[in-house]
Amino acid sequence: MYNSKITGLGKYLPDNVVTNDDLSKLMDTNDAWVQERTGIQERRWIKEGTEDTSAVMGAKAARIAIERSGLTKDDIDFIVFATLSPDYYFPGCGVQIQDMLDMPTIGALDVRNQCSGFVYAISVADQFIKTGMYKNILVIGAEYHSNGLDKTTRGRSVSVIFGDGAGACVLSREEDNNKGILSTHLHSEGKYADKLIVESPSIGHWVPEIKAAGDDDLTYFPYMDGQFVFKHAVVRFSEVIMEGLAKNGLQKEDINMLIPHQANLRIAQFIQKKFGLQDDQVFNNIQKYGNTTAASVIIALTEAWEEGKIKPGDNVVLAAFGSGFTWASAIIKW
Repeated sequence: MYNSKITGLGKYLPDNVVTNDDLSKLMDTNDAWVQERTGIQERRWIKEGTEDTSAVMGAKAARIAIERSGLTKDDIDFIVFATLSPDYYFPGCGVQIQDMLDMPTIGALDVRNQCSGFVYAISVADQFIKTGMYKNILVIGAEYHSNGLDKTTRGRSVSVIFGDGAGACVLSREEDNNKGILSTHLHSEGKYADKLIVESPSIGHWVPEIKAAGDDDLTYFPYMDGQFVFKHAVVRFSEVIMEGLAKNGLQKEDINMLIPHQANLRIAQFIQKKFGLQDDQVFNNIQKYGNTTAASVIIALTEAWEEGKIKPGDNVVLAAFGSGFTWASAIIKW
């Protein structure tokens, strides 16, 4: 059995910065209202007329990750792409990456686990490497939220939260079982699927109904029962982090860096306080980028590494919770 380790990291954010004050021109909201509830100050939204999509942003982040890994595109054996906002209903973005990067005809897999998407994706890639099937795997998380949001007062409770962006990493074989990804832990509870959902389009709401839908049909916009999601998130975050620590004989005090999914700064602060972690032990960037769903953990991990906040030998914990409900963690010895 091999371990897998992260050998390259990359991120990409659209240039267009949208502040809370900018949103106040579109809907009845203000900077204080948004910051108090979410901690978000600004986010990146793809500007109309630019080339960016989930796949395009993912490819841009991937090129950086591959270059930093010291490998070439031809060294990559497999692609795992996580998103809830693919360019097409089908096919998924993974095959687009294979084409955009002019890679050999390697396999490409798409993961649809929303906010937990990247941690699920890295777990899948880790298993492929652990079994010896592949040596180098490209893992991407990317989201293009802004084109599917209700940017009116009616949708403000959801629309102020989400941003666009992408992150990527290269996972490579590591023969030292004390380094790299030590374990991953995945969970779901589908009975709460309707608490955070986009109901349409779907096979049950297909083309004739889409064409006939009026302006009052809200099934095409994200719906979230915010308080319900928050209450479950803080419980499941704690559980899945503790599960990972226990699996590896670690304590809360052994965490050098926690990278939580950037869903809401208040959730991250609650977990930080519960675990007794200092500010330099938790990395948050939701203030700048909003919730980028499957991209949030990898963007934050990349940024923390770029800023020198993660060092060799550190115990790094990734944790996420979101729609599904799904939740997951990964314990990494850097």
